[in-house]
Amino acid sequence: MSNKRDYYEVLGISRNANESEIKKAYRKLALQYHPDKNPDDAVAEEKFKEAAEAYEILSDANKKSRYDQYGHAGMNSSGGFGGGGMNMDDIFSQFGDVFGGGFGGGRRGGGQRTIKGSNLRVKMKLTLEEIAEGVKKKIKVNKLVNAEGVTSKSCSTCNGQGRVTRMAQTFLGNMQTQTTCPTCQGAGKVIDYKPSDADANGLKRQEEVIEIDIPAGVEEGMQLSVTGKGNAGPFNGIPGDLIVVIEEIQHDTLRREGDNIHYDAYINFADAVLGESIEIPTINGKAKIKVEPGTQSGKMLRLKGKGLPQLQGYGTGDLFVHINIWTPNKVSKEEKELLEKLQKSENFQPKLDGSEKGFFQKVKDMFQ
Repeated sequence: MSNKRDYYEVLGISRNANESEIKKAYRKLALQYHPDKNPDDAVAEEKFKEAAEAYEILSDANKKSRYDQYGHAGMNSSGGFGGGGMNMDDIFSQFGDVFGGGFGGGRRGGGQRTIKGSNLRVKMKLTLEEIAEGVKKKIKVNKLVNAEGVTSKSCSTCNGQGRVTRMAQTFLGNMQTQTTCPTCQGAGKVIDYKPSDADANGLKRQEEVIEIDIPAGVEEGMQLSVTGKGNAGPFNGIPGDLIVVIEEIQHDTLRREGDNIHYDAYINFADAVLGESIEIPTINGKAKIKVEPGTQSGKMLRLKGKGLPQLQGYGTGDLFVHINIWTPNKVSKEEKELLEKLQKSENFQPKLDGSEKGFFQKVKDMFQ
């Protein structure tokens, strides 16, 4: 289990908090523990990072939904999924707008900002067996990386500050405003030289093989984020994330419903009457189950703990076996004669319990 505090607890809000309340709670903590207000205070810095991590998840509708359903296990794993591991540059580049005008607009060092690279999105197909056990997968991605030999120079528009100051005349008088430099996008520098295979930001395309650790119990459509494995940020900025979208490969005989697995077993009429042991498939092998004598079509048997593990690791689903009586399309002359004899036997007539008899008697009385 994760030793992280609950994100709602970190921000001091309820689970029903809206977007405005989440942002307000984060801003309050961010200003309280901001490094500029608490220089050389390691505890304050950790609380600052903790609040930023909570805000990163709860301010994003998709991440918040996943966290509400799966907790920290849905956001993080041994493979590095989800929030966590945020550094100061990452926090300031993503959430600088939350701080407003205080503390230099939420930036450190003269107003320059570190530019984060864009995220990459890939689809990953998994079998039911891989989902049940968890799996490590290697995938090849074509991503942007910083080209070698790139040099930069100070941005002439903002003189390397990353921000430009403008004076605007209002009814209150002249007002001074600061905005991100439109030329360098706040980096404070621009490309001076780049090789021919690099783009305007000094980045080039390159294939990379990335190993991804998929936790057991993931579901169709779930998105997992591998921190720092997306496109590189210009000027050696913060790399984006790799978003992995899970796709399930349909199993030949088993079907999934949440953490539970369902299987349709077909038995012949004789086995239903006399009882029989049958072999059925499970996610990780086979199992034998006992079909009791007199089993009716539609009966459901439950194999506890033979389903899929929950993503948070708190339990395992079950395997439900649905019994169906198989009816042959053709029978031999001898089989037909035997069935005709059985057809007339009292034991082979449908038996109604007391409640069903009472119901049908009421219906009959209505038409008398």
